[in-house]
Amino acid sequence: MMIKNVLSSLLIVLVVSFGFSQNKNIVETVMASEDHTTLVTAVKAGDLVETLQAEGPFTVFAPTNAAFEALPAGTVDYLLKPDNKYKLQMVLNFHVIAGKLNAKDVVKAIKDGGGSASVETVGGESLNFSLEGDLVKIADAKGNVATVVAANLNATNGVIHVIDTVLLP
Repeated sequence: MMIKNVLSSLLIVLVVSFGFSQNKNIVETVMASEDHTTLVTAVKAGDLVETLQAEGPFTVFAPTNAAFEALPAGTVDYLLKPDNKYKLQMVLNFHVIAGKLNAKDVVKAIKDGGGSASVETVGGESLNFSLEGDLVKIADAKGNVATVVAANLNATNGVIHVIDTVLLP
């Protein structure tokens, strides 16, 4: 019951944050969010706009501007340099899963997995999911842990979940 309440609250946040519309693809949906301007800049610099506008479906874990700001000083500027496009693509691809994975699917996988679940990203690395109370946590191999702060924003080619930390491959 509590998870259902949390998911309902997160959906309200998404509707307000993104101007909810199922008629937009992932890129168009993220571009409509004031909280994701750094992500949009990164997707453009990484030449991934066309990829994330493709048919999919994709699941995108979208870090907020605050998540990018929390990285060590100079990291974002470094990744946005044309010479570092491959590194930027690696970081961005670490936030994308092939297929549509809704929050209820993640929670079910965690429970079925005995408290954790792992999913492979399009970059070929694994994200590890767990529950902390009613919150879905995502960990990378470097020990960074993101919290899903808004879930299930559906787009024409997949779903977006907003996270509070940039995960690193």
